[in-house]
This record gives sequence, structure tokens and C-alpha cells, in this order.
Amino acid sequence: MIRIEAIWLATEPLDMRAGTDTVLARVVKVFGAARPHHAYLFTNKRATRIKVLVYPALATPGPR
Repeated sequence: MIRIEAIWLATEPLDMRAGTDTVLARVVKVFGAARPHHAYLFTNKRATRIKVLVYPALATPGPR
């Protein structure tokens, strides 16, 4: 299950052809850093599509 603690909406449009690395770079530029369990939403220029990046926390092994 994906845990999301906060949702951030960017105010500037994003080219929907952008890949994961480009979107992550935009998150760092706009929001300062990508935080674990946060979702970042971007729209295209006409605001007809949404791209969501969910930044996961590092997985820690459970008890054995």
C-alpha cells in the first residue's frame, strides 16, 4: 500500500512527455526537496491532464 502524508500541487504546467528524472528534478526545483510519503501533482498547459509523482521512503527490512 502506498502511504501519502501530503499532496503538493505545482502552479506551473509541466510537459507531459517528461520522464521520472525530469519530474523529480522539477520537484526539487519547485518544492526544495522530495520528501518521503509525499505526492507531487503537475498539470499540462491546458490543465486537462495530471501527472503524479509519489516519492517513497527507503524500505527498511522487517523483523525476521
